[in-house]
Amino acid sequence: IFTGGSGGEAQTLISSLTTAGKISPTQFPIFLFYNVVMNQTGESACGSGCALGYHNSQGFPVQTYGVADWDTTLLFDQPGSTTGNSSVMSHEVAEWMDDPLGSNPVPPWGHIGQQPGCQGNLEVGDALSGTIVPQVLLNGMEYDLQELVFFSWFYGAPSIAVDGTFSDNNTFTSDAGAPCT
Repeated sequence: IFTGGSGGEAQTLISSLTTAGKISPTQFPIFLFYNVVMNQTGESACGSGCALGYHNSQGFPVQTYGVADWDTTLLFDQPGSTTGNSSVMSHEVAEWMDDPLGSNPVPPWGHIGQQPGCQGNLEVGDALSGTIVPQVLLNGMEYDLQELVFFSWFYGAPSIAVDGTFSDNNTFTSDAGAPCT
């Protein structure tokens, strides 16, 4: 278990790499772990404080970065939900692309996916955490990519997507509904 969650060791590494001139704000470094769980609480047991990945930013000018687990353990798979090998990384990269600082506002949504409460930012992976699209085969390697929601899922019907869908594998056939309370 890697302790520190959304800060700690990664922020120290980002500072060191920035100071050494190895990374810059024009780059998106990703710390990729293999079968590692991150624990924000610092305890050895995994509870509600565990994560398989996150994206964050620090400093000025702002340096964004991501942390993700390449999971082959199937430890977090449950009926109707799977992590797959690269789903955490695809989740975090997609969220970084749409919401690099975690502050792009949307109407409050929640009680779905990994969000037990309400949240109001454009995190395109959270609502479908554990839902992967059909496996992608590239150069002999199989990749498990997480399904993602589209802009219209947050803002309401009708969908402005080319085919009128609300997620990239059409698991969501309607928008998020009334704002979460």
